[in-house]
Amino acid sequence: MDLPSLRTWTIFYLISFVVLLWAAFLTINGSMLWVSLMLVIVVVGINFVTVYNQIKSQASRKALQAELTKDIGKEAKKEVDDRERH
Repeated sequence: MDLPSLRTWTIFYLISFVVLLWAAFLTINGSMLWVSLMLVIVVVGINFVTVYNQIKSQASRKALQAELTKDIGKEAKKEVDDRERH
């Protein structure tokens, strides 16, 4: 997968890691088990949706690029040039 903005991904995963560490702390502490479980579910869900959307957008960009460049390098059709000659 092509990563156009590596800084954004780094910050995103660092924040996700901090949230997971906080959830682990809440679980070990024994309080608020439902909050830690909810945090884990939310972080994993957001990560899944984000990566899935990036893969879909990358595939659509590749398809658009293939569509726009499909005739490059092939013999051009002979079209009538109606521009004025100087």
